[in-house]
Amino acid sequence: MLMSITTQAISVHTGLEEKEISALLEVPPQPEWGDVAFPCFLLAKKYRKAPQQIALELAEAVDREEGLTASASGAYVNITLGRSVHIPLMLAELSEPEFFKPDLGHGQRVVIDMSSPNIAKPFGIGHLRSTVIGAALYRILGETGYVPVRVNHLGDWGTQFGKQIAAYKRWGNEERLQLDPIGESLKLYVRFHEEAEHDPSLEDEGREWFRRLEHGDTEAQRLWEFFVKVSLREFDRMYQRLNITFDHVLGESFYNDKMQAVVAQLREKGLLEESDGALVVRLEDEGLPPCLILKKDGTTIYPTRDLATAIYRREVMKADRLLYVVGGEQQLHFQQVFAVLKRAGETWSEQCEHVPFGLMRFAGKKMSTRRGKVVKLEEVLDEAVVRALTIITQKNPDLQDQQEIAEDVGIGAIIFGDLKNNRLNEVDFSLEDALTFEGETGPYVQYTHARIRSLLEKAHAGTGAGSSIDVPTRDRHAPDPTYASDEILGDAGWALLKQLVRYQGQLERAARQLEPSVIARFALDTAQAFNRFYAKERIADGGPWRIQLAEQTADILAHTLHLLGLKAPYRM
Repeated sequence: MLMSITTQAISVHTGLEEKEISALLEVPPQPEWGDVAFPCFLLAKKYRKAPQQIALELAEAVDREEGLTASASGAYVNITLGRSVHIPLMLAELSEPEFFKPDLGHGQRVVIDMSSPNIAKPFGIGHLRSTVIGAALYRILGETGYVPVRVNHLGDWGTQFGKQIAAYKRWGNEERLQLDPIGESLKLYVRFHEEAEHDPSLEDEGREWFRRLEHGDTEAQRLWEFFVKVSLREFDRMYQRLNITFDHVLGESFYNDKMQAVVAQLREKGLLEESDGALVVRLEDEGLPPCLILKKDGTTIYPTRDLATAIYRREVMKADRLLYVVGGEQQLHFQQVFAVLKRAGETWSEQCEHVPFGLMRFAGKKMSTRRGKVVKLEEVLDEAVVRALTIITQKNPDLQDQQEIAEDVGIGAIIFGDLKNNRLNEVDFSLEDALTFEGETGPYVQYTHARIRSLLEKAHAGTGAGSSIDVPTRDRHAPDPTYASDEILGDAGWALLKQLVRYQGQLERAARQLEPSVIARFALDTAQAFNRFYAKERIADGGPWRIQLAEQTADILAHTLHLLGLKAPYRM
């Protein structure tokens, strides 16, 4: 509302479209300059005047609008909203359900490919980014008018399984494998790559076992099914702790019977060419290297499976849009897959989008399954909960349900520690930094929310059990001279209210940019604005406007935490 009020006023006096104006509006660097600033450079050509002169004339015109004052500062028009007029309107807007659910998607069905851990490997901290970014996007898109669908595309097929089977047949032990299936599988996988550096014939052995798997070899199938079963059991435990579910859990193997149709389609359209015994689709016209479809031994590869997957999601899952939340190192792969779809005549390929993210490092080091450098997510979650419990016990020894709250805070700290970063940035994970109750952390936002709930409980208790607090409503065109709301809601409260009404715009921005960090940053800014309000103005006995402002702050903080996948405890 803050921006829409000024956008409408500027549009009336300039003739510019409101959407164009909205993209230009800024927040002045100093609060005393005004609430909103509009740069006039764009109007110089239209009016054939200097931007500074346009700013003077526009400020004079806007200043005559009801509830607005305006002044020129260079080429900018600084606009201040009259608090007695706009505070009740802004608070009323925050109470409207549609404020929280803008309709950007208009019911478009969006399939989100996310998490995608590899079978027979530990669920490491490196899998966290795709999982929590994808889950946050699911919630954000669901709030903005889309119909999102979560798909866990398990890595359960490919040459790595031939390597896994070859390693087991050479060095494996059935008893050790049964006792610790994931740990033993990782050891075998790491040993395979260590040995292959000195014995290249191992690579051929691995490829042969995968070929046998693709052709239904009984022993290869038995071992593969065992690895899949124990891995799914391990993954489910991690997803339960992260409070993440999926609409579909489909491995790459699900598309095995669908790949030949893709190969046939490419062959029919004359797109397949032989290259050193393999079959490829040439993409030089797209500025890309050839896309490998079938290897020289006739086995499939990632692009083949992803082509079949995309077609299935479009035709069977009825996707209007396909998102792939996968690390940035796979950019070329997806460019090739989307380009092949386009050349095959699939016009909807324009609705396929790779949503990349940067690497997650641990103590500055990149993790590698092949080298055995895996930090298990479960160990990190356990440590986070233990540390959170220690802090909570020290700060509030009488708190009930300490273990449950420690789980919410510890795991929430890890999720928030990831999502507060722009997804394209690399993240150097630090558990100690993520768990502090001060600064830019999940616990800081959760604690602020809990503080407000406690404050409100005391305020409502003071009005009588079960009673409600009546907040007067105001007509913008009929201000009440006996009520000066700017005296009851001071500068810190006004700043907080302006922050809250930014929520819808930030939610829309997060959905358009597919960027959860927008929501995380909004949550941090909101928590900081409330704590300044709390420090400078009396709330519990400071009048109904302050109570309502605190209530709406708590509701919005809880809402943003939910979008990011965190719990919002009422006590901490």
